[in-house]
Amino acid sequence: MIHSLAATMSNQLLNTSSLSTTGTWNLLDVRNSSLVRTAELRPLPVSPWDIALCVTGTLISCENAIVIAILFYTPTLRAPMFILIGSLAFADLLAGLGLILNFVFIYMLNTEFATLISVGLLIAAFSASVFNILAITVDRYLSLYNALTYHTERMVTFTYVMVVLIWLVCIILGLLPVLGWNCLRDEASCSICRPVTKNNAVVLAVTFLLVFALMMQLYLQICKIAFRHAQQIAVQHQFMAISTTKGVSTLSIILCTFAACWMPFAMYSIVADSSYPMIYTYATVLPATCNSVINPIIYAYRNPDIQKSLWLACCGCVPSNFSLRPRTSSDV
Repeated sequence: MIHSLAATMSNQLLNTSSLSTTGTWNLLDVRNSSLVRTAELRPLPVSPWDIALCVTGTLISCENAIVIAILFYTPTLRAPMFILIGSLAFADLLAGLGLILNFVFIYMLNTEFATLISVGLLIAAFSASVFNILAITVDRYLSLYNALTYHTERMVTFTYVMVVLIWLVCIILGLLPVLGWNCLRDEASCSICRPVTKNNAVVLAVTFLLVFALMMQLYLQICKIAFRHAQQIAVQHQFMAISTTKGVSTLSIILCTFAACWMPFAMYSIVADSSYPMIYTYATVLPATCNSVINPIIYAYRNPDIQKSLWLACCGCVPSNFSLRPRTSSDV
């Protein structure tokens, strides 16, 4: 734009003035070229929001890398539940790395291809994170509904198939912007997250709302089954009542945290587009990314088996007051 503006101004001056000397035109050319070079070399100001997202991505990467390392180096953690926790941790790890790469690409390698790669990685990673949370919910439901057949080889196979399908779908979603489903040639069709189109953003947001509704329905069924199991066990009635109450509280925290992190961004993606102020986009994106910070705490670090492995890895021992109670059918 600056080059074309300078050329237009030069042509107009050439047509209206025949008294200009060669030295004068050289001076104008030098000034125009220096203005262009100054504009091209001017550094892009760093946004505090982008710094916050980069820091969040670093924290996400560190947290989930620890979870993956624990699961990888502990052979006893191979149950379906831990397979899904590992898949969730890997998705969140990619999300954290995507946030870091996005910061690097914006301020160091600002090209269209780099933008498409970073956006595709973030879409695939965060989609996988949401779908893995849904898969964990399905796993918890099946562990109560089919408690007798849950620990069979068939269930392990089902879990692996579910993980593979999740990643196939999310990889396809991440490739869509690279394959042409973007708004780089039509800025009017951009969503709040350029270069994702408005239609694609709405589809992703509606998908999230459907996932959240399905999670609520599954957790409601889990609570019903857990209370029924607690009532059927008379010998451990007091213990089971306490355990079930604690489990319901845990489910409430999980659902409220998930909704608080993702709901603002999902609703804003539906109603807003690229013409809205960027500060609103940042204000809804940052809580959504924080969900990947909370996930390891909720699904991994609270697990007694993972806690034991973490103690052994860090200290080489387990505290004397550490209790590794086996999971019962009413633990949700």
